Amino acid sequence: MEKEKLYQLRTEATKIKPLINIGKNGMTESVLEEIKKQVKVNRLVKIKMLKTSAEGEDIKISAEKLAEATKTTLIDVRGSTVVLYR
Repeated sequence: MEKEKLYQLRTEATKIKPLINIGKNGMTESVLEEIKKQVKVNRLVKIKMLKTSAEGEDIKISAEKLAEATKTTLIDVRGSTVVLYR
């Protein structure tokens, strides 16, 4: 993805609230399905991940796995907040 588009999406993401919270159960099938639905409707989705949802991994690694599982592009990871785009 080109830098300009990436910057534009990051800027846009600062204006939205997290639509999905991933709790201590982590990335379950139902959570992945809900993310897919939200991405289909909104294209740009912000997700808040509980630190324990990463199962001992770095949140960035978990975010990359999440993007791969939902066939989306990882736009940004800040703290425990992840932004995905399709």
